[in-house]
Amino acid sequence: MEETFHALALKLQDKNPSLSYEEARTWVEALWEDFESTRARAGRSYKGQEVTERIVAEWIDRFGHKLHEYFSSNPKFQHLLKKGPKH
Repeated sequence: MEETFHALALKLQDKNPSLSYEEARTWVEALWEDFESTRARAGRSYKGQEVTERIVAEWIDRFGHKLHEYFSSNPKFQHLLKKGPKH
């Protein structure tokens, strides 16, 4: 998992260079956890790390450059916005 999180964090940094590696890594871990917990709460079966990795990578591709805009209204992500991307 370490290699996966590292690769996704680098991908996110590439999409959003205003994020430090630590911020990007925190975003990746938060998105990963949110996807898996939301899926579990919905009663869906676990499909494996590959599915979660694919979804998080898709979110990074679509929203990575402006995560702060897409997730700013979600209280689960508020702590990630305190420092957040610089405008």
